[in-house]
Amino acid sequence: MTITDIVMLMATIIIWSLLVVNIVLVIAGYIYYLRTDSVAPPEINEQAAPFVSIMVPAHNEGIVIVKTVEALLNFNYPKDRYEVIVINDNSSDNSAELLEELKIEFPDRNFQIINTDNITGGKGKSNALNIGFKQAKGEVIAIYDADNTPEANALRYLVGELEANEEYGAVIGKFRTRNRSVNLLTRFINIETLAFQWMAQAGRFQLFKLCTIPGTNFIVRREIIEAIGGWDEKALAEDTEISFRIYMMGYKIKFQPKAVTWEQEPQTLPVWFRQRTRWVKGNIYVIVKNAKLLFDSKAKRIRFDILYFLSIYFLLMTALVLSDIFLVLSVAGYAHTSIQGFSSSLWALAIVLFILSTFVSVSTEKGELNLSNVGIIALMYVTYSQMWLVVAAYGMFMYIKENVFHQQTVTKWYKTERFK
Repeated sequence: MTITDIVMLMATIIIWSLLVVNIVLVIAGYIYYLRTDSVAPPEINEQAAPFVSIMVPAHNEGIVIVKTVEALLNFNYPKDRYEVIVINDNSSDNSAELLEELKIEFPDRNFQIINTDNITGGKGKSNALNIGFKQAKGEVIAIYDADNTPEANALRYLVGELEANEEYGAVIGKFRTRNRSVNLLTRFINIETLAFQWMAQAGRFQLFKLCTIPGTNFIVRREIIEAIGGWDEKALAEDTEISFRIYMMGYKIKFQPKAVTWEQEPQTLPVWFRQRTRWVKGNIYVIVKNAKLLFDSKAKRIRFDILYFLSIYFLLMTALVLSDIFLVLSVAGYAHTSIQGFSSSLWALAIVLFILSTFVSVSTEKGELNLSNVGIIALMYVTYSQMWLVVAAYGMFMYIKENVFHQQTVTKWYKTERFK
């Protein structure tokens, strides 16, 4: 075999291994969906419901903040048993004025606004959460991003699960794309969210009783935040980072898909690219920070996640880049392989399996089971998935640049542009 043959064969094995893992997660996720779809979440005791502090870190969120806070203040949860704390973190837009108007509109609610400047705040989401936590009174802490519109029962369902089992340190809900019909990009993101967020979470919980906090629409016990010393302010993916720490304390994290929030997703490629690059950099930081746990007997529960993230961001990315490079070189006549036909057949089969598994995922949601989505999913494989490859490669480059060569030392907000 030639070097080209060996590289292509190894890349094919890696890609297919992770594709099989994804298919297994989808099947397990669908089983979880069938098991839980008709089961009502645990009820809360209205008189003895735990006091919840809902924190919303916000930086220049004037476009979306009003709708978010209104949804939070109107939760179907005892009004005297929760507070909403918005950390208006070093904003230069009209957020402060809009929040003050809301305070006047809802004088009977536990609603607190913390305004910071570039001295006290302005250092990113984790720092803002730590500022808010100092003022929070709840025995349970809930986090929502500023672009979220949670459904009325979301908090009730999350708290019900947490109260029902002392083993749970946190409970996460599901998030949906509220602007999914705007353009082709938001339709891609909608399907990505359903297939690779909700179904992957469901599959991992079904198989391993394991899931990862998504950064919004989740609750966590106050004692956990106190024990770990708050949020890691160096972590861009503070959600993944805190998930690992919760598991290392011996707790579990429950996934309750009936607790739904609707969030605004990027509507333009530049905004999408910046947001996803931040995710990649953040997850690589968490992987590198926790890779040593693979050899820690106490970390048995999270080994799958560490291996999965390592495989996605290192092995899969390398395999995809190499296979794409050799495919281009082969077409151009600069490289030759004796397994081209074999690789092409596997590539075609991979597309079919990708479409089928993704369609199974979206079929669980009302209104998503249609022929239009089949075409969108097929198009995703050759466009959106390749865009993610570019993002992963660039995110890796930026991580190395900033953390290995120390070319960025200031922690700051990485703002995702909002749309009206």
